Amino acid sequence: MFNLLDTVVLTRDVPDVGLRRGDLGAIVEVYGPNTFEVEFVAASGRTQALVTLTAADIRHVGDQDLVSVRPLEKTA
Repeated sequence: MFNLLDTVVLTRDVPDVGLRRGDLGAIVEVYGPNTFEVEFVAASGRTQALVTLTAADIRHVGDQDLVSVRPLEKTA
């Protein structure tokens, strides 16, 4: 179960907005039990992407997860 403001991990690439599997986001809106608006931000705090995802697209952060920084990929 996911809740508003949960930090989540992306489980698949979303190349059209420059996101990759493993990127961290925050749930900013809950549309239903399986649909969420998730915000992904650059390290500077600028919003990189705001996307609607399903529960299958995200997972909870785990104790074995390590946070890292990567350069943004250019989007078409």
